[in-house]
Amino acid sequence: MFHIKKLHAFLIKTFLPLLFVTFSICLFILLMQFIWKYVGDMVGKGVELKVLIKMFAYAALYLVPLGLPLSILLASLMTFGNLGEHLELLSIKSSGISLMRIMKPLIILIAVIAVIDFVFQNQIAPKAQGKLWTILWSIRQKSPELDIPEGSFYKEIPNYNVYVREKDNRGLLKDMMIYDFSGGYGNAVVIRADSGRLKMSDDKKYLMLTLYSGEQFRNINLRQSGRRAPEQIPYERESFSLRQILIPFDSNFNMADESLMQNRDITKSTPELISFINSAKTVEDSIMRAESPLFVNRVYAASLNRPTRREPKSPVKNAAYTDDFERYFKQASLVDQIRILENAGAGAEALNNDFNFKMMNQTTRKKEFRGHRIELNRRFAYSLACLLFFFIGAPLGAIIRKGGLGVPTVLSVFIFILYYSVDLFGFKMAKQGVWAVWQGLWLSALLLVLLGAFFTYKAVNDSVIMNPDAWKNVLQRLVGKREMRNYSRKEIAMVSPDYKRDMHDMQTWNRNAEQYLQKSRNRLFWKTGFKDSELKNLLAQMETWIEDLSNSEENLIVGKLMDYPVINPLKWNIMNSSLLRRICLILFPAGIILYLIFVLKQKQINSDLSIAMKVNEEIMKELTSKQVDE
Repeated sequence: MFHIKKLHAFLIKTFLPLLFVTFSICLFILLMQFIWKYVGDMVGKGVELKVLIKMFAYAALYLVPLGLPLSILLASLMTFGNLGEHLELLSIKSSGISLMRIMKPLIILIAVIAVIDFVFQNQIAPKAQGKLWTILWSIRQKSPELDIPEGSFYKEIPNYNVYVREKDNRGLLKDMMIYDFSGGYGNAVVIRADSGRLKMSDDKKYLMLTLYSGEQFRNINLRQSGRRAPEQIPYERESFSLRQILIPFDSNFNMADESLMQNRDITKSTPELISFINSAKTVEDSIMRAESPLFVNRVYAASLNRPTRREPKSPVKNAAYTDDFERYFKQASLVDQIRILENAGAGAEALNNDFNFKMMNQTTRKKEFRGHRIELNRRFAYSLACLLFFFIGAPLGAIIRKGGLGVPTVLSVFIFILYYSVDLFGFKMAKQGVWAVWQGLWLSALLLVLLGAFFTYKAVNDSVIMNPDAWKNVLQRLVGKREMRNYSRKEIAMVSPDYKRDMHDMQTWNRNAEQYLQKSRNRLFWKTGFKDSELKNLLAQMETWIEDLSNSEENLIVGKLMDYPVINPLKWNIMNSSLLRRICLILFPAGIILYLIFVLKQKQINSDLSIAMKVNEEIMKELTSKQVDE
């Protein structure tokens, strides 16, 4: 009997609600991005609400394969981040269960979801995409809603340009000018009216334009009046007090036939894609076998194989390919020369057109063939991405140990943008034929494999590379808070401090430190790296008198020792290699990051040395006054 362990059930119950919520959020965001992308095609068309609802529903189905991997990444990251933040993951590990065993039930669940996603892309998504693009194409073909602006020509009415200077609240159009090109641009009709009204017919197929108090100007037929200068062309002028014009303007929404999208790669199932690819490959191979010899014979062989020399007595066919053409051409009459050149030009043009036509056909076939291969590979890549994103999100959540929608959301969005950018780049390279289809479509999957393997390895070995607290400590050591000294007066000192020697060492140290500060301003990281022997000597000397003065019986002297900063130079010995520094200098942005770290750390060290010099002066002043008192 199949039995689910309590731990597995707990993980599944924790993961599934988060997956549902994140999937809803991701799908909503992608749908809003889709609407924003095509809002220009929908605005001002007066499309019915039910048509828009259908389009949004089909768009949601179309975006499911893209939103599902992102939701799995975010849900897995939040699940294991919450477990780590509440120490539940630590308690499970302490009982002897490894991270891979913890992930096992969810791996099986994600694998099932990936299979379902592939079936969805094979059965439902193609039909949804066909209906979606049919609706979108129909909306693009629909005439816009009639909204004539003020002070500019409105050109959305076919064969008419309408100008309105002002509109009132009752729909009256004032000071109108209409250009009617329905009879052709050579027979344009210009109408001016003091006012008018424009409304749609009941069947929404015609515009009824009612004009008041105006004039109409029309050119008299030019064929009857003969050719004349523009200022001499006769025209007729007609005044009217009321005129009604009926303009054809179909504003009804007409759904296009879905068969227009049947041959598109996005509307085919996986078996149909495979069948088309195999048949297209067979046709392409047969065309190449038939066309290649013909091309060679007509272009290359004809120019290389020359017939036997002979003296033509009369014009011969294809004389242009003989060795005696030039002599024959000079001896021919002018009429024959013109005829020969015309025949040669016509033959060359026909040959050029023939090969251009065949090249265009081949280009179209290859583009269609490539599109079907891209769609086939994409379906497998998107399904596999679901599993790969889980192997990124789950280990990363176990490492950062942060739940909620804060850090996981930021990391998920960053990783998904990186994946989407690489995927889009590879898609364009494959679509343009620059790369092979499998290279362009599986480049993003390779990136996910590398990231997943890296994060899984680090999580299994309990690495803190992505732990925020570890990075916080590194940054604090670099530019933030540092270790503080803590001294107190000793009740019994085994050795009394040598104040004269310490004062002499302080004076010498201050001079050396001042020289070091002057040199450090001209120090170049690309020449020296983080290796700084002079600084190490200064720090070692400073610790010598600090240790000696810690035996002092004076509370003021001991208290002043706590003002000395703790200086910790960066111990990146690997950067002391000149070859590695040159490589970092070339690489971007690694070189800039290392240089900024060096500058910030050097600035901090210089500040600490200045503080130590001031503390030395204060202690020397205190020791001098003490000796005077004695």
